[in-house]
Amino acid sequence: MSNKPKVGKDGIYDARQLGTPKMVVLGFQHMFAMFGATVTVPLLTGLSISTTLLFAGLGTLLFHCLTKFKVPAFLGSSFAFLGGYAAVAPMAKDGTPNIEMLPYACLGVACAGLVYLILAALIKAVGINKIMKLFPPVVTGPIIIAIGLGLAPSAVNNCKNNWWLAVVALVLVIVFNIFGKGMIKIIPILLGIIGAYLTAVIVGNIGGVESFAIDFTGVKEAAWIGFPIEWSSTVFGGVHDSGKAISAIIALVPISIATMMEHIGDISAISATCKKNYIQDPGLHRTLLGDGLATTLASLFGAPANTTYGENTGVLALSKVYDPRVVRIAAYFAMAFSFCPKFAAIIESIPGAVVGGISFVLYGMISAIGVRNVVEAKVDFSKARNTIIAAVILVVALGLTGGITFTVGGHNITLTALAVASIAGIVLNLIFPEKDFDPEKAFNADAVSKQIELEKVYESLIVTF
Repeated sequence: MSNKPKVGKDGIYDARQLGTPKMVVLGFQHMFAMFGATVTVPLLTGLSISTTLLFAGLGTLLFHCLTKFKVPAFLGSSFAFLGGYAAVAPMAKDGTPNIEMLPYACLGVACAGLVYLILAALIKAVGINKIMKLFPPVVTGPIIIAIGLGLAPSAVNNCKNNWWLAVVALVLVIVFNIFGKGMIKIIPILLGIIGAYLTAVIVGNIGGVESFAIDFTGVKEAAWIGFPIEWSSTVFGGVHDSGKAISAIIALVPISIATMMEHIGDISAISATCKKNYIQDPGLHRTLLGDGLATTLASLFGAPANTTYGENTGVLALSKVYDPRVVRIAAYFAMAFSFCPKFAAIIESIPGAVVGGISFVLYGMISAIGVRNVVEAKVDFSKARNTIIAAVILVVALGLTGGITFTVGGHNITLTALAVASIAGIVLNLIFPEKDFDPEKAFNADAVSKQIELEKVYESLIVTF
């Protein structure tokens, strides 16, 4: 009789029965799943790819420690803060990072991460339903929509360098996402980047079409081994102006409202996938604490905000191996790659047009998530208060392009359009409360949509070991 482990109806919760080699393969699969989205954020913001990978790994390990090693979640780069980075530290038209302002943006994100701790404490003290009343879908949905739409011009600007290459990247992502099966459907961004990159090499470097050619000078010059953190890019080494610091904090902290709601949906989806209630055990307050502290830690050292990754939830559904150990193996892989500057240089050599093509989908998907959040929560726009709240958020976020600048203590403080919109939405919701608001329904909305996506993955897979 064979001793080969079988994947039963409930899946595998202790991967050690599979043996070390298979655990390593599963861990690499998780690393592969998160990679495309995780490295895209530093490409769009100018942050260090090596630092990003290091703190994706460290953040994941910190999260696991704080959640009693029970939740099989991977923490990768968050897209939700892209609008904040663009407002505080916009990249030059030629794609050059705003080195001066990036540490200030990171400070703002670090403070946003600390807001998670406040919410975690409140949930522990009074329960989640009371807290959800402050951030209903009629507020969080339009904020998420505005984040995606506000980023649209930057996607177009990136594509202008080579529209043909951008279209290749865009088409590949769409094809892999719609027609892909199994793992292919889970990593369309990564496959789109790889496909467009190879196209540029074949057409440009080999075929001689100069507009497609990739400059590999940086790759050749990069060392094989190096330290992934540069002190001047950290909050500790790059923040010197208190006025700019306060402006960045005010600009980025409100975005945490949307990301915290996203976190709740992600944990609900992971719970549904693994058939364990992680919201109760180890508790939502612990998962929020882990996500928030991981975000703060990463940002202080010049990496993007961290967030639980739907791609890795998809891998859980694909493999039916729910052991957090395999996710931690992925974290170790990410940390190992962070110490290879040559690897980072390859990523940095990706043409801006490829990033632009990918951004077309990413930014649109951010807005689509906001729309989905509103639809699935069944927000009734026949009610004047809902229409007014959503309208004010969208118009302020998209119309107040320069934000609001005022002086406090001799320092110029700037509230970005998104920050003003978020504050306006929260205030209006408090002034005109929803009498029949069902927090449990709103709480479950994002989780339901994520579960639907996961079930589609289930339908196309038969996994054996």
